[in-house]
Amino acid sequence: MNDETVENTLVKAILDDRRAERRWRNVRFAGWMFILLLFAILIFAPSSSELEARRGDGAYVSLVRMNGTIMSNTTFSALRVVPELRKAFADKNSKGVVLLINSPGGSPVQASIIRDKIIELKKQYHKKVVVVGEDELASGAYLVSTGADKIYVNNDTLTGSIGVIMGGFGFVDTLKKVGVTRRLFVAGDHKDRLDPFQPVKPEDVEKINKVLAQVHQNFIDQVIQGRGNRLHGDRQEIFSGDFWTGKEAAQLGVVDGTANLWTVLEREFGVKDYKDYTTRVSFLQALFHNTATELYFHLTNETSPLREQMQVD
Repeated sequence: MNDETVENTLVKAILDDRRAERRWRNVRFAGWMFILLLFAILIFAPSSSELEARRGDGAYVSLVRMNGTIMSNTTFSALRVVPELRKAFADKNSKGVVLLINSPGGSPVQASIIRDKIIELKKQYHKKVVVVGEDELASGAYLVSTGADKIYVNNDTLTGSIGVIMGGFGFVDTLKKVGVTRRLFVAGDHKDRLDPFQPVKPEDVEKINKVLAQVHQNFIDQVIQGRGNRLHGDRQEIFSGDFWTGKEAAQLGVVDGTANLWTVLEREFGVKDYKDYTTRVSFLQALFHNTATELYFHLTNETSPLREQMQVD
C-alpha cells in the first residue's frame, strides 16, 4: 500500500467520523428540542378547565374540586380555594355551587378559613351549596363541608373523624448514644416546649392537651352550627374522632344522604351540567410545586415543632 492510498484511507476515515459526529449532534439537538417543546406544552398548555367553558349548553351549576391534604402552600389551601369559590359564586348564570371534595383532612386553620368563606359567599349571593364527598370526607374536609347547605357521600366514603390529633417523636437518648452534645438557648420559660431532644414535661402535656381540647371544641361547635338538628346519633359518639362509612354517616345525620355528583346535580338543582372553576395545573407545575412544598415542610419542621403537627384528623 503506497503513501497515497494510506492518505486517502485516513482522509476517508476522518470524513466518516465527522459525518457520524454531525449525525449524532443533530440527533442530540433534535432530542433536546423535543424535550424543551414537551416542557413548554406541559407548562403553558391551557388547562382543561380553560378549554371546557361548561359541559353542555343548558342550565348548569358552578363546580369547585378540593383534593388532597388541607395545608398551606398546597392546592387545598385557603389561598388557592377561596379565589375559586369567589368565581364560582359570582357566576350569575349558575344555579348553585357544588363542592366535590376528596380529602383526609389537615390544617384546622385552613379548613376554618375555607368554611367561613363558603358561609359568607352563601349569604352574599343567596346560592345553594352542596358538598359531594368522594373517597374521603374526613376531619378538616368534613369541617369545610359543614359550611354547605347539604352533604352527600358515597356508601363507602370514609366520613367524619371529628377530632384533633398531634404527633411527634422523642430522641432523648439518641444524642447520648452518638456522643453529641446539644446546645439550646431560649428566651422565655416555655419556648422549648415539645423539644424532641428533651424529656416530656408534665406541664407540657397538660398544655398540649388543653390546646387540643380547645381546637376540638371549636370543631364541635362548627359542626353543630352547620348540622344542627340533623345530627341523629349519640353526640359523644359523633364527636369521638371516629369515622364511618358514608351509609353509617347518613344514619347518624353526619351527612344528608348517599349520592354521586350527577345525582346531586339533578336532585338538588334540576340540571345535568356544570362549569368547573377549579384551577388546574400542568403535570410539571404540580410536580415542582409538590416537591418544593415537601422540602419546605421538612426544613421548617425542624425549627417549628408545632407547625403542621396539629391537624383535625
